[in-house]
Amino acid sequence: MSEAYFPVGPGLGMEENFLSLDDILMSQEKLPGRAESALPRLALLMGQGASSTESIPEGSKLEIPLWLAKGLHDSKRRIISVELPKIYKEAWRTVFSADANVVDLHKMGPYYYGFGSQLLNFENPENPEIAQTILQATVSDSVCSLQTFVARFRRIMDSSQNAYNEDTSALVARLDELERALFQVGQKGLNDFQCWEKGQASQITASSLVQNYGKRKLTEVDG
Repeated sequence: MSEAYFPVGPGLGMEENFLSLDDILMSQEKLPGRAESALPRLALLMGQGASSTESIPEGSKLEIPLWLAKGLHDSKRRIISVELPKIYKEAWRTVFSADANVVDLHKMGPYYYGFGSQLLNFENPENPEIAQTILQATVSDSVCSLQTFVARFRRIMDSSQNAYNEDTSALVARLDELERALFQVGQKGLNDFQCWEKGQASQITASSLVQNYGKRKLTEVDG
């Protein structure tokens, strides 16, 4: 019996995949901002009016869905300005640098990595620091300090491989959606191996992530 829905993965970096439910939900997350010019007929959409004909005055503070902020953003015309959500500001970047594992990312933002990558679409002097905090590693005072994703990834995968038939709800509750997906991949791999080891499976099959990566490499070679 075939599945009614085949999950589609999110886009990479600053690109969105509009067939991905995760990316659709992420695009609804809101950004603090300001109207740099009057916005005709957008008051109802922004929750600031009772009619679709009302406009938002210049200078109004806004809570803008990501998809709309990207549509209104124009580097040449100052239509709106976008501010950083607090979790991406310097104070929180310092917390992540000290110990990324202590943060409840799901509470702060269920799409922390994807949403943070989307912020790079807007001109902000802190963009290099945001990108570094999300994905990269830095060296400070001769000590390598792995940043948020790398630091948390190791613990997530280690936990997924050492929690067979255990209640992992407390751990998973603190993870962002990308981290939850990675944890599930680790758990599935462990479960498949345990079944094979007990003779309950005829063979070990390659992860779908590995298979998809192989297909992409073959496509690149053929191209």
